[in-house]
Amino acid sequence: MKTNPLFLNLACGVIALGLWGCSGKSDVATATPVGAASGPAAPASAASPPVTVSTVPAQQRDLAVVLKATGTVTPLTSVDVKAQVTSVVAKVHIEEGQFVKAGQLMFTLDARTDEANVAKARAQLAKDTATLADAKRQLERNRQLLAQNFISQGAVDTAQAGVDAAAATVTADQAAIDAARVPLSYARITAPNAGRAGLVPVSAGSAVQANTTTLVTITQLDPIAVGFSLPQRNLTDALGALKGGGAAVTAQLADGGGSFNGRLQFVDNLVDASSGSVKAKAVFANPDGKLWPGAFVEVSQTVSTIKDAIIVPQAAIIQGARGTIVYAVEDGKASPRPIKLLYAQGNDAAVSGVKAGEAIILDGKQNVRPGSRVVERKKEGKDGKDAKEPHDAASSPARGGASKPVAP
Repeated sequence: MKTNPLFLNLACGVIALGLWGCSGKSDVATATPVGAASGPAAPASAASPPVTVSTVPAQQRDLAVVLKATGTVTPLTSVDVKAQVTSVVAKVHIEEGQFVKAGQLMFTLDARTDEANVAKARAQLAKDTATLADAKRQLERNRQLLAQNFISQGAVDTAQAGVDAAAATVTADQAAIDAARVPLSYARITAPNAGRAGLVPVSAGSAVQANTTTLVTITQLDPIAVGFSLPQRNLTDALGALKGGGAAVTAQLADGGGSFNGRLQFVDNLVDASSGSVKAKAVFANPDGKLWPGAFVEVSQTVSTIKDAIIVPQAAIIQGARGTIVYAVEDGKASPRPIKLLYAQGNDAAVSGVKAGEAIILDGKQNVRPGSRVVERKKEGKDGKDAKEPHDAASSPARGGASKPVAP
């Protein structure tokens, strides 16, 4: 039987439509989620829980700018005592480590030669003094004879010249005695200033060379100085404080050795180009001798005061790639505050960009993001234990213990 072409075309079209319908129903069934008809649709994302933080209020008060440096204790005076003549030590009158007063006898040198020279000079003075007396008597007799016209005026003038020459000789003899007494005085070596005697390397019988051999070193301990360095940026403040009698300086010994109060006394006239600092010196009373020459101390000096500064804890400051910020609590949310650090000391920092009284986030700042909801941690209770932090009941386990799994 001959097949009609039109009938074949219609039959093929019906079969194609049936296959397309079956394919569309399968896709729709696959896209439909299982259990979609069992309840309402869930939200796209759950809300983030609040971050528990602790806050401190920004304070407005004066902040002292304190300069801290490491200083070295140095004596105001330290003298190496040396003999001024070559001689032999006759006697040592002090002991090592002894405190001496200014002018106290410390050493006696062998001075027999110098004593003999002084005695010789005195004998010459006595001889020339007798000659002068005789010349004066001769002059007086010549004047009497001149009045009686027994001698001429020339004889009187000659007698007067003899008196003048004898008087000059006596004056020279007195100067010779004074010169002989100088080396004799060097035989008695006294303390040039009050202080503590150091090592005594000589003893009786030791030979000493003039201006070469050091007999002892006398170091002044009270008052005493501490040398340290000031940054160049604080030079103007230090010079201003120096004019007003010197700024207060505190020196702290290591290992709890004690704290001492002194005054700035000296600022050098040259800034060290290699370090950008200038040398300074403060003076301290040291009656107990606790500040020892050569010891290291921590020096603190108030160089200026920032008036009405806004103070926040340094721990609240966050350093980021986009700058320095702190987080303040505003309407229960974390609000970033760009700040400028003016000065930091200890736990405090003077900043700009924050208002006095604003609640600044301290603990928990690492978990905070701009706009995050925050809940402040409760203060410590009377029993010394922290009160329980607020929590979301829907997301936290039951108070009795860990959450139990839900039965399927």
